[in-house]
Amino acid sequence: MIDKNKNGRKPLENYVHITGLRLNEIIEFDFAIGDPLMYVELALPIGQFQGFCSKNNVIFLNTEQIKDVEYDRKKWRYGVPGADEDT
Repeated sequence: MIDKNKNGRKPLENYVHITGLRLNEIIEFDFAIGDPLMYVELALPIGQFQGFCSKNNVIFLNTEQIKDVEYDRKKWRYGVPGADEDT
């Protein structure tokens, strides 16, 4: 059975991609709703991050999704798909 929201639509999935850890206490991550390629960059203390993930019922990106996100990130950062600062 697929859960639906009050409008009768399937709710969008929430995605998280952890991108870093600062001072062993702040988790840096990308958060996306519906499409892992459309995200915001956030940072939260570990305890708040865990609560955020639980409250938003997040899905952590798999290896293939992470590759797609990184490829797209480089396209926007360097103007060429898959490029990096050495290219």
